Amino acid sequence: MSKLDVSFDSNGITLAGHLYRPNAEGPHPAIVVGHPGSGVKEQAAGLYARLLSEAGYVTLAFDAAYQGESGGKPRGLEDPAQRTEDLKAAVSYLTTQDFVDTGQINALGICASGGYALAATATDHRIQRLATVSGTDITRVFRYGADGTQDPAAFQGLLDQAAAARGGGSEDLVLFPDTIEQARALGGEHGAEGFDYYRTPRAEHPRSAQTFPWISIDRMATFDALAAVPLIGSRPVLMVAGTRAVTAWMSVEAFQRVVGPKEFHWVEGASHVDLYDKLQYVEPTVAKLSTFFRTTV
Repeated sequence: MSKLDVSFDSNGITLAGHLYRPNAEGPHPAIVVGHPGSGVKEQAAGLYARLLSEAGYVTLAFDAAYQGESGGKPRGLEDPAQRTEDLKAAVSYLTTQDFVDTGQINALGICASGGYALAATATDHRIQRLATVSGTDITRVFRYGADGTQDPAAFQGLLDQAAAARGGGSEDLVLFPDTIEQARALGGEHGAEGFDYYRTPRAEHPRSAQTFPWISIDRMATFDALAAVPLIGSRPVLMVAGTRAVTAWMSVEAFQRVVGPKEFHWVEGASHVDLYDKLQYVEPTVAKLSTFFRTTV
């Protein structure tokens, strides 16, 4: 397996990616791998891309527009419409590679990219199969909280701050507090696990977003990753979630809207973030994904 630094265009923005290619002769089936919100290609997306490439797939993990090594300003912007287009642009890039079986291009979305991949697959018929791992809709996360119990007034407060920021002088929305104790107080164990992943040597990366520009809230407010799910039609869908993941309700809701071949796979004992990098959960999940992407209907 080899890893190459690549770049490609998405709505006029240059995206940076890591392309993983099996050593065996192609053409190979391919998988576009999207990273979690605030993540970068060197974290969870890169781990899944590498392991799936070792299983025989060409895989492409990339930084979303405005984030990581990709272009675009303001830096750190989370724009659901652009994130959806980024996935389609990654598919376009793979279609130009002669070692890719262009009839077998698939998508894998992790966390927020699970929602974006639903939206991309719904309208891009080049994507043959879709899988999500700890899939979420980022709008639902901010509106209702990771566990779905947040007071709706909290999001109205964020919209107030986003409106005020348009007048200038407001700092970005901080994604993580200063300590894991503060993260736990604000977001329970899910918040603490996010802090442990993104803000400690476990997986921290200098290009991983620590803040979002406030305009991100505007862009998220009316986005609905689940609205177009029925358009996926007869293409197979696999959704993977941990039995301890407080976010699993979003994957369940999305799964209920899938009208074609579908499977929900529970990973016993895993939380949302456990599926990012803990190998006792990731390796069997990759085995499940590899079988799913290779099976024909």
